[in-house]
Amino acid sequence: MQIVLPEKAEEVVEFRADPELQARIEELASKSTEGQLSQAESAEYAGYVRANKFVAILQRQARQLIDSQS
Repeated sequence: MQIVLPEKAEEVVEFRADPELQARIEELASKSTEGQLSQAESAEYAGYVRANKFVAILQRQARQLIDSQS
């Protein structure tokens, strides 16, 4: 199933979280590694992990789409 539009494939591949969000994710990842997440932070971090997996799937599909067009 294709979920990335061909005309948006490059934008999907180039997508990155904004620096502020990335810093927050890294902060939570560090606290997670140290076992210091509160319950709310743990839920927040789990949401970011799920979102990251979804973005990775979209980016993989976009790369495949770009490769198939070249």
